[in-house]
Amino acid sequence: MSQAYARSLPDAPAPFARAKQHAEATEQQLVGSEMINASHAEVEAYASDRGREWARLMLEDHLALRAEREARVQVAGADGVERTRVRDTRRHLETVVGNVAVPRLGYQKPGYEDLHPLDAQMNLPRDSFSYGVRRFVAKESATSSFDEVVARLLDYTGAAVAKRQVEQLAVRAAQDFDAFYEGRRLECEPTGALLVISTDGKGIVMRREGLREATRRRAEQCAHKVETRLTPGEKRDRKRMAQVATVYTVDPWIRTMADVLHTLRDDETERQRPKPRDKRVWASVARSARAVIRDAFDEALRRDPNKQRRWVVLVDGDLSQLAAVKKEAKRLGVKVTIIGDLVHVLEYLWKAARAIFGQTCAEAEEWVGNRLLGLLTGRTGGETARTIRWWAEQRAATIDAAGRKAITRSCKYIASRKRTRLLRYADALRDGLPISTGVIEGACRYLVKDRMDRTGARWSIVGAEAVLRLRALRTSGDFDDYWSFHLGREKERNHAKRYVDGAIPNALPVRGRHLRSIK
Repeated sequence: MSQAYARSLPDAPAPFARAKQHAEATEQQLVGSEMINASHAEVEAYASDRGREWARLMLEDHLALRAEREARVQVAGADGVERTRVRDTRRHLETVVGNVAVPRLGYQKPGYEDLHPLDAQMNLPRDSFSYGVRRFVAKESATSSFDEVVARLLDYTGAAVAKRQVEQLAVRAAQDFDAFYEGRRLECEPTGALLVISTDGKGIVMRREGLREATRRRAEQCAHKVETRLTPGEKRDRKRMAQVATVYTVDPWIRTMADVLHTLRDDETERQRPKPRDKRVWASVARSARAVIRDAFDEALRRDPNKQRRWVVLVDGDLSQLAAVKKEAKRLGVKVTIIGDLVHVLEYLWKAARAIFGQTCAEAEEWVGNRLLGLLTGRTGGETARTIRWWAEQRAATIDAAGRKAITRSCKYIASRKRTRLLRYADALRDGLPISTGVIEGACRYLVKDRMDRTGARWSIVGAEAVLRLRALRTSGDFDDYWSFHLGREKERNHAKRYVDGAIPNALPVRGRHLRSIK
């Protein structure tokens, strides 16, 4: 059936007549004595409610106008079967201004799926929630609980969406996260700028079925001594680790060990630190740590495809992460400088100091400062560990079993053969490289803990992964670009693939001058 005619509805009201009548009635009410003498809050509430209804009427009348001008066209599905039966159909859509009716033509063939070209042209979602509602849910779910999103959505838009539906909409909104970043290209930075990768893990409290197999078995087999709380040494076995990653660019900052010590005391030197830029942070609870680290290296390669910049990897000393970093560097054939986080080393020094001196005191602080000074000026982790053991021998009589255990752990961390090469801080300072994982630590706190670690919250894998993705998009400043990309993918997914050759019939042809062809 070729294009024949546009529908003519002679008894239909003039376009936007209802909205105009509503606006006139609102104006009359606002100039009346009741509103003239009302408080500002009353007038504001009235204008807000009436304004939302006016917007709803405008949107609904616009959709009716589109339906009036919709022309019959030839429609064949992706199955190659032409839909020859055409009838008027209607659906409803929950939008940010209220529920609206969407009239359009439906093309049918017995035994086959109905097609609605006007839905495809407008890129309407398959269900009853508009993309305005979905965008609201996606942005708010990244910062607030699903219950809070339900309440805000009703207050701000009038749309009534259940909590389960909010979670489902968040999951659907985040589904194009990987595709968005895989296809994105950034401008290449100057070769002098450092390309920094950092990664860490953060636990999320999960529902029992969301735990990894080993953790779930421990949780099922564990018999707690009391029911209402944990006793010393007991664990709940209820968390699943989310792997957090960040990739960013920062300029080299050459400094001395004195600058570092001043920085630790919040001195003016900290203000000279160059700020990271083009920072992307993300986390995944569904994927393995190795997969997230691989994504981080792939992101770095997109930023430096010719491998001309200096790649720096900041880690906290976790051996499994360190092994994954080395494997990914080998896979890409890129040379990386791996640096152990100075703050983690400092914490182990303090554990040893408290064990040796019995408490946190001025003497312990001076002792930690001297050990830190040695590392910053070129002493190795092995040399530092030998010094710690010497002090422990001198004060052996005052160190209890817990203290000896703390000293052993500290020395093992600092002097580990696999970690000691990460503590070359003198070389890093000379080359202007970062030596702390403050960016990834901040990402773990903001991206994961602040949203996911709320009292009483227990997550499913699907829900947690969706929220982490949406929060990462907002944190990285990519949400708007992602949403445009997501809408394009939705049109392809929901509409284009349902038509033959992916071509959506044009049910609203552009009216223009007819040009006579000249031979």
